[in-house]
Amino acid sequence: MTDWPARAATPVSDDTILVEAARSGDRAAYGRLYDRYARMVHGLLLARVPPGEVDDLVQDVFLQALPRLGTLRDAARFGAWIAAIARNRANDFYRRSKPTTELTESLPAEQIEDRAATSAQIAQASAILDAIRALPDAYRETLILRLVEGMTGPEIAERTGLAPGSVRVNLHRGMHQLREKLGVHSQNSAAL
Repeated sequence: MTDWPARAATPVSDDTILVEAARSGDRAAYGRLYDRYARMVHGLLLARVPPGEVDDLVQDVFLQALPRLGTLRDAARFGAWIAAIARNRANDFYRRSKPTTELTESLPAEQIEDRAATSAQIAQASAILDAIRALPDAYRETLILRLVEGMTGPEIAERTGLAPGSVRVNLHRGMHQLREKLGVHSQNSAAL
């Protein structure tokens, strides 16, 4: 009898189990995939479309993905697959969007004062988001996922399918470019 080296079984990821269950009609499994990837999809969309549109588009992405689960060749690559759908949905948003006119309303003085207190914070956050959105795609996505969605570097790599080293480089270079755009020169800046 020949002793063949034991072949290690390929580990089955949680995503693979959840995707297979969702393909079989298990809505709870798809819900767990949603819980796991919604922040990532939110961040990818926030990097590309107006903030007021992001929440609805997150839902659209997952609604588009559900009937297409059968087309996913490698269930373990669900994160990269849903990320591609999110990027495509963002592109579709601009192809399909129609010009809109903003409605204004007259506000009592006390509402104006309340809104003025937060408008400076909103303006600052908006300026930072605009600066991030002006960065190249790779840096923009990883910075949004890190700074806005609160994901760690390893989480970003795992969810998007990027190599951990690529995520580290994108975060480092993206932060450097963001600091330059915002005029922050200190590498140890508490603001970023």
